[in-house]
Amino acid sequence: MQIKEVKPVNFLFFRTETKVTELGNFLPVAKDLFKEAVKLDLWVTGPVHWHYYGFAGDETKPFTLEIALPVATLPGQYDGKFHLTRTEPFRCVADVHEGNWFEIPNTYRKIMEFVSSNGLMPIGVNRELYINADFSHPEANVTEIQLGVATV
Repeated sequence: MQIKEVKPVNFLFFRTETKVTELGNFLPVAKDLFKEAVKLDLWVTGPVHWHYYGFAGDETKPFTLEIALPVATLPGQYDGKFHLTRTEPFRCVADVHEGNWFEIPNTYRKIMEFVSSNGLMPIGVNRELYINADFSHPEANVTEIQLGVATV
């Protein structure tokens, strides 16, 4: 587990309002982001991210989800079904979760304990970077979880 600042990143991304119970509906979006990046001749520079805004652990409450694909550059003109952005620096507590995604809440608990015991303040934004997503063998999944914290 570490506190780090993620440098700004360019993203091609999809945004929606959703609930935890609906997340599975958005799995195909990643493929569509890759297709759009290829169509735009963009270099993909990292794994798919899922960014959560305003999710505080209550599975019944809606929050904003962005599914994002890091790209090398942002085209000057874009009129497609996705969005483009360059993020600001992101200060976070990061940990790597290895294995089934159903066990991710355990990793989040460990991160929250670390945040609490170190006097850090969550900002209501977290990211999941899907370093390896193995749908046939979920024990092989590798996900970096980044929980945003306020800058001191």
